[in-house]
Amino acid sequence: MPNLELAVREIAGEMRLRTDRGQVASYIPELARVSPQAFGLAVVDVEGNVAAAGDCDAPFSIQSISKVFTLTLALGKVGDRLWARVGREPSGSPFNSIVQLENERGIPRNPFINAGAIAVTDLILSGHQPREALGEILRFVRYLAGDQTITIDDAVAASEQRTGFRNRALANYMKSFGVLDNPVDFTLGVYFHHCAIAMSCRQLALAGRYLAQFGNNPSTGLPVIQPERARRINAIMLTCGHYDGSGEFAYRVGLPGKSGVGGGILVIAPGKASIAVWSPGLDKAGNSHLGRIALERLTKRMGWSVFAGQPIIGERP
Repeated sequence: MPNLELAVREIAGEMRLRTDRGQVASYIPELARVSPQAFGLAVVDVEGNVAAAGDCDAPFSIQSISKVFTLTLALGKVGDRLWARVGREPSGSPFNSIVQLENERGIPRNPFINAGAIAVTDLILSGHQPREALGEILRFVRYLAGDQTITIDDAVAASEQRTGFRNRALANYMKSFGVLDNPVDFTLGVYFHHCAIAMSCRQLALAGRYLAQFGNNPSTGLPVIQPERARRINAIMLTCGHYDGSGEFAYRVGLPGKSGVGGGILVIAPGKASIAVWSPGLDKAGNSHLGRIALERLTKRMGWSVFAGQPIIGERP
């Protein structure tokens, strides 16, 4: 088995030297201020060993990665009834597209595009005040990471609320079809705030361990979600976790993953490790450019693709 700590250190060093860093998200003003020079990588294996390098302890806005945690919560609350409101198919369209939603009568294609995540958030909100629902999401993330210091970046949340016109259009359109139960402003308020959760690569990798451990939290030994549902979340991450770049990510990296426009990616090697990478510059599909390259190099060196095979030493993308 290749040395994990050495691989993480070397890959972080290689990424620091790259000049092709992508473009930071500019449509959310607070994210536009983040330096594209940042890069962090953290891996937590199933034995609890941590290998981390670069800006691995710098907090960043996890954005759409939070949708993994809200999907887990919603499945725990309503089970498979969730799928009456949101599909499980890749979108093949931008994450904030309204065209598909119109063609499919307000039912979002999957829980990781914006419309789907808004529908999931609405289910979590039902029966609660927005502050209570948001508190439940934040407590859940803190529990998974074993870290009570994780917070919401209020400046990012406010920035999203000021500029989230297309998300409002998506939510109102779903509301017109009865997909949302709660007032649109309540649902969007919770959505904008959970997307603004700030975490470091180390915290994010720790929070993702339950999906590498078949639904169990290794810190407590207690189940977070049923093994079958953990497997299904991983499957949706593989097919839908990078919007219309999901096929390319599966081809290159070969593991379930979920990206965010803050430049983070959470990746799961089932039965092996939870991985988090952060590089704020994005590619055309809205996924971290250097993050994907770093993950491709890591999974090749470690032989961690879900499509099996032996480690490929020395190959480069």
